[in-house]
Amino acid sequence: MHSSTVQGHVVMNLVVSHELSFRIVVDLDYDPADPFAVRFTFHLPGDAPVTWFFARELLLDGISRPTGEGDVHIHPVGEELSEVCVVLHSPDGDARLVASAPPLIAFLARTDRLVPMGEEPTGSELDEQLAAILAKGCENLG
Repeated sequence: MHSSTVQGHVVMNLVVSHELSFRIVVDLDYDPADPFAVRFTFHLPGDAPVTWFFARELLLDGISRPTGEGDVHIHPVGEELSEVCVVLHSPDGDARLVASAPPLIAFLARTDRLVPMGEEPTGSELDEQLAAILAKGCENLG
């Protein structure tokens, strides 16, 4: 059972138009308790932070090739794969963000050391972990 998390920060450009974009800080969090997801918390000027959960594999795939469906689409920018574009669709509108790829790759590498890609617990493993957590929780109450 893993108890630590992976956290990081990246600066992304929120693209408003071809002429206008601004830099925002994005907190990245990975918790092995939810091994398939990465949490992105966007700190927007003048607004409360906005949090989105992405599939970790979607983020990894999007660094090298266009991927995604539904609310989240990720694709590399340019031939060098040095930047990544994240497009978010919500009822409030769409957001286009561009980030440097190396910090995202470094963050994903840290998550992979904690829970290797493709080795996330599934099915009965999760049931066993949940039972162990619940048992510990009940012991702590007594």
